[in-house]
Amino acid sequence: MGSYKYLLKNIGLLTLSSFTTKLLSFFLVPLYTNVLTTTEYGTYDLFNTTISVLIPILTFNIQEATLRFALDKKQNKEAIVSVSIKYTVISIVFVAGGLAINSLFQINDIISKFSVVFLLMFITQVISGIVTMYIRGIDKIADLSFSSVIASIVTISCNILFLVVFKWGLIGYFVANFIGPFIQCIYLIVKNRILKYFRWHSYKIEEKEMLNYSKPLIANSIAWWINNVSDRYVIVFFCGLAENGIYSVAGKIPSILNVFQSIFNSAWTLSAVKDYDPEDKSGFFSNTYKAYNCMMTIVCSGIILFNKVLAHFLYSKDFYIAWKYVPWLTIAILFGALSGYIGGFFSAVKDSKIFAISTIVGAIINVILNLVFTPIYGAMGAAVATAVCYFVVWIYRLIQSKKYIKLRINIIRDLLSYILLVVMSIIIIYGNEIKMYIYSGSLFLLIIIFYARDIKSCMYRILKR
Repeated sequence: MGSYKYLLKNIGLLTLSSFTTKLLSFFLVPLYTNVLTTTEYGTYDLFNTTISVLIPILTFNIQEATLRFALDKKQNKEAIVSVSIKYTVISIVFVAGGLAINSLFQINDIISKFSVVFLLMFITQVISGIVTMYIRGIDKIADLSFSSVIASIVTISCNILFLVVFKWGLIGYFVANFIGPFIQCIYLIVKNRILKYFRWHSYKIEEKEMLNYSKPLIANSIAWWINNVSDRYVIVFFCGLAENGIYSVAGKIPSILNVFQSIFNSAWTLSAVKDYDPEDKSGFFSNTYKAYNCMMTIVCSGIILFNKVLAHFLYSKDFYIAWKYVPWLTIAILFGALSGYIGGFFSAVKDSKIFAISTIVGAIINVILNLVFTPIYGAMGAAVATAVCYFVVWIYRLIQSKKYIKLRINIIRDLLSYILLVVMSIIIIYGNEIKMYIYSGSLFLLIIIFYARDIKSCMYRILKR
């Protein structure tokens, strides 16, 4: 009973923050697609994805260790904070030096033009990663949720102000999207008095333990980055920045599903560490997996079914064609979510190597398929490659998880449901306008029937509690 309550409490608090952060920004997509050109949007996306791979490399992925070690109540808070800040500062110095060299020798004109905002974006994201991970680790989820609401309001207000009122274009979009997270960091640092734990003292033992945990996760983060965004670089190379802008916008509809998975996985890591039981005697882990998979699969099928309808409201002008990539990217998020769930077990036992191996396998497959499919099928090939690689990661982790946990799930039924999602996607993309909805709607109902028992069981548990 306590395990379910703890998980549901954290899901509720994180829903508050994610709802405002992601759902409200989701409704700003029409603004972005009206104000920014496909090339401008593609440029921002390229900067953002580049920063996302620099952070784990330059910080030795220390934020992952920050979360995991902060979850252990017996760990030294001063050591965790001090080591985390040390590697944060080192990474910022490296990026600042790299940007200075680039500006001096004019290696890349685009980075030189936006070097200041690039540095500010990096500083904000690296500090935000450390601070929010630490706050999650010390179980201050309420503070994290409230600060996320503040960040969302500031970010959305700045986007409207800079893009609509001041008409700053791409610069305004850059600035608006790092002001909100920066204010969130300031709030969390002050509210939880994080800096009082910082010491110049060298914590060699704790630093070594944290790095031993985080170093394998560097490969994991890079591999996830490859899985998430390497397709953008391949698209830019073969199709151009404009096509990358369209492909990036396509991810906004699947972000509906991403809201659910990010909320759940953030709460789940805390529960997996706190209530870990390799035998799963209470059935807590099996029950939550079945409920999570049921919800994610049904939402995924619903998004695929109503994809074109949502695209009419969200995508303007040249961006409308992005609807074709949505089904495959949505399926990719489904398997990414299930992979994240299983990853909670590896966090509980501090086995970071399986994280790395599974995502590296997926990344290799992703790169190969991207290079084969994208020149032939364009961005559609990249979307399919992304879905396939996430499926591979899920399968690998599911097999490896048997070492640590006994999950009792209906794998045959689940695989049949995933096949129906693929069939739905093909029908939506290539089918006749009227028949498309008839056939896809029928498959949607069939998926619900598949999971009727799980839906009934979930509702019973919720109402009983």
